[in-house]
Amino acid sequence: MGTLYPNPILPSETRIGWVGIGVMGFAMASRLLSAGYSLTFYARNPSHPNALALQSRGATQAQSPAQLAQLSDILFTMVGHPSDVRAILLDSILPVLRPNSVTVDTTSSHPELARTISSKARELGTWAIDAPVSGGDIGARDGTLAIFAAGEENVVEWLHPIFSILGKETYVGPAGCGQSCKIANQITIGANLVGLSEGLVFAKHAGLDLKQFVEGIRNGAAGSKALEIFGERMIEGDFRPGGFAEYQVKDLGMGVDVVEGAKDDDVVVLPGASLWKQLFTSMVANGQGKLGTQGIISVIERINGMNQ
Repeated sequence: MGTLYPNPILPSETRIGWVGIGVMGFAMASRLLSAGYSLTFYARNPSHPNALALQSRGATQAQSPAQLAQLSDILFTMVGHPSDVRAILLDSILPVLRPNSVTVDTTSSHPELARTISSKARELGTWAIDAPVSGGDIGARDGTLAIFAAGEENVVEWLHPIFSILGKETYVGPAGCGQSCKIANQITIGANLVGLSEGLVFAKHAGLDLKQFVEGIRNGAAGSKALEIFGERMIEGDFRPGGFAEYQVKDLGMGVDVVEGAKDDDVVVLPGASLWKQLFTSMVANGQGKLGTQGIISVIERINGMNQ
C-alpha cells in the first residue's frame, strides 16, 4: 500500500496517478517518472504515442479512471476543458478514491467547479487541490512551471516534494483561488502576446531585422517572459503548441464572459481581455485552434495583409 496524506511523500512508496498526457501532461508525468516515482496513467487512446512512451519509461497504464483511482495516493489531472474535469474527476474518480488520498487538478478550469470538487472530496474523506500551471511546454519539460495551488494549505505544503519537481508552487488561497489566479494569468499573458505580436509586425513593416529588434528590447521595460519564450518562435513562424489557442479562448472567456444568473458584483469589465479573446477566437475561426498561442501574430499579420 502506498502512503496517504499526511504520511510523508516518498518516491519509493507514494503512488502517482495521472490523467491527461498531452503536450503539458506528458512532460510533467515524465518528470515524475525521472524522479523515481511509481506512476500509473489513464489514456482514452491507449495506443497514443505518449502513452507508449510513458510505458517504455516504466509507467503503468490503467484500464479505467476507477482503476486508476484505486492505484493512486496522489492523482493528477491535466485535461482540456471544465467539462472534462467534471466528467473525469468529479463524476468518475472522486466517488471511488480511497480515504485520505489527494487529487490535484492542474487543468485551467472554472473556480466554481474547483470549489464543488473540493467540497465533494471532503464529504468523501479525500482532499482536492486546484493547481493550474503556467510556463508552457518548455516550463513543463524543464520543471520551471509556475503552479497556482489552492485548497487546504496544509495539503499544499505536504505536496511540495511533488510540486518542486514540476516547478515552483505558490499558495494562493482556498479552493477555487488557483483557477482564479490562472484566469488572471491568462489575461496578463494575452496582453503580452498581443503586444509582442504588434511590436514585431510594426518592426517588420519598418524594415528592421527582427532578431536585432528582439535583442534590443530584451533588457528594457519591454522585456518579458513572453518575449523570452515566444519571440523567436514568432519570428520563425513556429506555432507548435505549448498551449492551444482554443484553450486561451476558454480561459479568457471564464474571465470576461457574463454568465446568465450571475450576480452584478461577479461581473468584471475587462475591455482589453475581451479584445484578446476576440483575436484568439479569430485563430480558432481560421482553423488554428490547435496551434500555440504564439500564433496570435498571424492574426495581426493577416489584418495588415502581410501573410496572404
